[in-house]
Amino acid sequence: MAVLFLCASAALAQPSAESASKPPAPDKKPMVEVRFLDDQGHLQPKTSVPKVIKTDTEWRSLLTASEYQIARGKGTEPAFCGAFYNAKKPGVYYCVCCGLPLFTSETKFDSGTGWPSFFAPVATENVLYHEDLSHGMHRTEILCALCDGHLGHVFKDGPKPTGLRYCLNSASLVFKENQHFTDATAEKH
Repeated sequence: MAVLFLCASAALAQPSAESASKPPAPDKKPMVEVRFLDDQGHLQPKTSVPKVIKTDTEWRSLLTASEYQIARGKGTEPAFCGAFYNAKKPGVYYCVCCGLPLFTSETKFDSGTGWPSFFAPVATENVLYHEDLSHGMHRTEILCALCDGHLGHVFKDGPKPTGLRYCLNSASLVFKENQHFTDATAEKH
């Protein structure tokens, strides 16, 4: 019961002032290069698309309170509370805000931290890295490249082959079970 209370109370915290900023005019949206999956799960070449930018009101109407607090308010769900920290089913994890493919079950591992952990993203283009000095710590925040949704942090204590641990919040993700993933571009090289 205590764990459920902690999960619920963390989700209801207020977002930072940064998340309330207004988006630029629609005709001035910046372009980003990202990679999508086709219907067969093949990773496609880089595609230039407009960045997904919405007002605070629009994000609130599209997301649950918990999703909003984590993905738009840069929150962190308590350890061992998220839906995916212990998930073992095959599939692909997408951004809860914009649907960009981010991670696959093939790179997921049990870090023992209580958060879903991965050693590599679907495509390096799909994740942004920002220095995070909050809470008296020096960390690297990871964001969705398409919509700037807060995903979690990356640490240099993961397994081979990358040595990285992408520590994510379940509330920032949508999981599509049994979706296959193939990096078709890697097969050509």
